[in-house]
Amino acid sequence: MDLSNLQPAEGSVHNQNKRVGRGEGSGKGGTAARGHKGAKSRSGYSKKIGFEGGQMPLQRRVPKFGFKNINRKEYAGINLDTLQALVDNGLVTDTVDFTTLVENRLATKNEQVKILGRGELKAKLKVTAHKFTATAKAAIEAAGGEAVSL
Repeated sequence: MDLSNLQPAEGSVHNQNKRVGRGEGSGKGGTAARGHKGAKSRSGYSKKIGFEGGQMPLQRRVPKFGFKNINRKEYAGINLDTLQALVDNGLVTDTVDFTTLVENRLATKNEQVKILGRGELKAKLKVTAHKFTATAKAAIEAAGGEAVSL
């Protein structure tokens, strides 16, 4: 093999397209197979997202509704059965605070935590969180524990 007989690998080159816009003799000169006039015949044409050919687009036909409350507080919900699972696995014994929840990946350090009332809690725990539902608070206190709001 030398420079006189180099050729690309088999199957790597497959461009047999006719070169458009290269003179009348090519058979694809003039309008370069783009037809006459209109947006698609121009250079730099790109269809806008949602463009429907001038018809009123769907996102403008459909009415708007609702609103987003910019002051909404999002809470990471943690259920009682999850807390009981921590106790069963020996990860906590008597207190569950925010750092414990972060260490066990039930919340991230920037989240606020709300204890929810699904499942049942048998262990006596002192639970510290940002919020509690009424059923969760009642269940923690019924098990002999304490619910402390941050």
